[in-house]
Amino acid sequence: SVCHNGNLTNAQQLKHELEMRGSIFNTSSDTEVVLHLMATSVYGVRPGEGLVRRAADALNRVEGAFSILLLTNDALIAVRDPRGFRPLVMGRMPGTSSVLFASESCALDIVGAETVREVDPGEMIVVDADGVRSLSPFPRQQRQACVFEHIYFSKPSSVVFGRSVYLSRYRFGELLAQEHAVDADIVVPVPDSGIAAALGYSKASGIPFQQGIMRSSYVGRTFIQPTQGMRDIGVKLKLAPVRPLIEGKKLVVVDDSIVRGTTSRKIVAMLRDSGAAEIHVRIACPPITGSCYYGVDTPDTEQLISSRMTDEEVCEYIHADSLGFLPLERMHEFLADEARTFCDACFSGDYPVIPLDNSEHQRRITHAAADAL
Repeated sequence: SVCHNGNLTNAQQLKHELEMRGSIFNTSSDTEVVLHLMATSVYGVRPGEGLVRRAADALNRVEGAFSILLLTNDALIAVRDPRGFRPLVMGRMPGTSSVLFASESCALDIVGAETVREVDPGEMIVVDADGVRSLSPFPRQQRQACVFEHIYFSKPSSVVFGRSVYLSRYRFGELLAQEHAVDADIVVPVPDSGIAAALGYSKASGIPFQQGIMRSSYVGRTFIQPTQGMRDIGVKLKLAPVRPLIEGKKLVVVDDSIVRGTTSRKIVAMLRDSGAAEIHVRIACPPITGSCYYGVDTPDTEQLISSRMTDEEVCEYIHADSLGFLPLERMHEFLADEARTFCDACFSGDYPVIPLDNSEHQRRITHAAADAL
């Protein structure tokens, strides 16, 4: 069995090559490409080579992001791509020889396991009857850990890429308050991913924090729903305003990000309907202007509101009294010497791996080259 976190940027190209050689695919998943590459690998034919050589050969042919676990009757293999886009951690059960792997340390906490360490970028860890051994089957690359894990995806209690997710979001909120101060009565987070940043904003600004929006525990993330209608219904089911806290007040509403802008627009409308006097939206990351091709399910660039509107136009669209984003430069200041080891392509447009399978991105590159001429 196999599980895969990430996206392969050359999967369609490899799939076409494999099909030309006779491979038959049963799914549209890029993970199946890895299995076919392993099955057709020239390694593992001779005795003693086996699964490890096949996996290393297959994964050396793919590009993009992958944190992968391969499980057989005899071995468990954990592999992280050479740039380390997506997280992967190793743990142990106390008092036993059991080894566990997970995307986040919080998963190990839940089952009572001890976190041993992160799987390094480009590392393959093999767990079998001979114990645990570490291999380095890939050429060395500069780490490009996804900064969006700290903005939105990872659980606040996790330590991801060697940093506390909660403390990162809290600091983003503090920096946001320094950049975009405003006169207001209360700071209101958009739950749940906006809470830590809102607490940081409240601390830095001195404006009281209030849980003015309550979240249902039974509704998942709305921005990844496939249709706008489903996303609209999801927002209404997921979030409910607390009118006694909101009515007649000037609010600073802190959220982790704005993707399409439709959710923010509905939240602002909901708060106005509850009697808010002013609504000042603050976003604890830079404007998202580009799609992610490495495992974050963001839409095509044309659907990203900040790719086609200025901050002022976005503010007008969501009907807020003001709007402020965390500048990319301030995020880099927080990351300090590690800034160059984080992927921020969705903000900066600086993609570490060109997505060969994405025609939309190829069009943008072609147009940019033409404009340069």
